[in-house]
Amino acid sequence: MERQAGSAEPGKRAARRAFLQVRAAMTEEAVRVAGAALAARARDLPELAGARTVAAYVSVGREPETRALLDALRARGVRVLLPVLLPDDDLDWGAYEGPGSLAEVRHGGRMTLAEPAGERLGPDAVTAADAVLLPGLAVDARGIRLGRGGGSYDRVLARLERAGAGPALVVLLYDGEVVERVPAEPHDRPVRAAVTPSGVHRFPGA
Repeated sequence: MERQAGSAEPGKRAARRAFLQVRAAMTEEAVRVAGAALAARARDLPELAGARTVAAYVSVGREPETRALLDALRARGVRVLLPVLLPDDDLDWGAYEGPGSLAEVRHGGRMTLAEPAGERLGPDAVTAADAVLLPGLAVDARGIRLGRGGGSYDRVLARLERAGAGPALVVLLYDGEVVERVPAEPHDRPVRAAVTPSGVHRFPGA
């Protein structure tokens, strides 16, 4: 059974490389313009409009820009939680209190992430969120998200399921990253919606 459960992984690795290559070719201006459009789309999303607490993330590299969205949510009184990467790749959480509350943290030579510098709220803090904004590289017609492969958000989604929490799961992507099919494994959990610069894509099976 373990072999079967991992059978999609080679396909996932190839898909990740392909999507990352496209992102790497984007100019800084294209990333900026897409991020502004995505933030405008996401602000009007019903799942965020009625949310009191949103778990989100600070974009890095060529990911769709999220900082404008974080500030827009906070400006209207939403409690925004941001992840803190732990040594075992699980995620702790802290509250976003504006750009000055972020610290650049280097993780073992792998990457530098902007993380909340204040109080750590614990990995279970995410279970209080009304909506969770997820990073990803693509999503398919079933709502299955292709992540980067680190497993951090698989742990988050499993924690939500164990807690019986049912926040709206939303992935933030570029327009060309909503596709017909991505490789999937049994533990992959569908998202409710994907927001791209040009629109919102909903997945009724989620």
